[in-house]
Amino acid sequence: MRRVAGIDEAGRGPLAGPVVAAAVILRPRRPIEGVADSKSLSAVERWRLSAVIRRDALCFGIGWADQVEIDALNILQATFLAMRRALLAMTLTPDHVLVDGNQLPNLNGLGKVLTARAIIDGDVSEPAISAASILAKTARDSYMDQMDTIYPAYCFASPDHQRLLTLHGPCPLHRRSFEPVRLALRCEP
Repeated sequence: MRRVAGIDEAGRGPLAGPVVAAAVILRPRRPIEGVADSKSLSAVERWRLSAVIRRDALCFGIGWADQVEIDALNILQATFLAMRRALLAMTLTPDHVLVDGNQLPNLNGLGKVLTARAIIDGDVSEPAISAASILAKTARDSYMDQMDTIYPAYCFASPDHQRLLTLHGPCPLHRRSFEPVRLALRCEP
């Protein structure tokens, strides 16, 4: 049996927190009803599907790169690091990897030679990538909801976040290499 893993990430654009990637190998001939790009689903539907994917997928893994790694590497390289970590977190090694986007992470040194293909809008067309997008998004959302209780002054999920960043200055979760955060640092007393 050829194992194909879909990989996607969540959190490349935000000003704070980690970038999270997920890798999912779905069971052949056992589709999960309703799986779609996480951005097209309601939060309730994402959470419901996340539980189903975790239960019914052949295998999945989740990887993170935190804000310090993002600042040190840049967001693209940190995303690739999170993708490698997601693959390493899986209990099975895939034979082939489908990555949402137009570039591939370095897949050397993961235990065996993997073939891979980058697919633009793969989260729309490939069920395994769609499943990965749901797991990545719900994992990151859960983490940021927890961080919102620790840093309530920033309202991380709110459109008002950037104004609050300017008002309060950055907290330890903010990505200092991102321009709005650098500007907020300059405004601090």
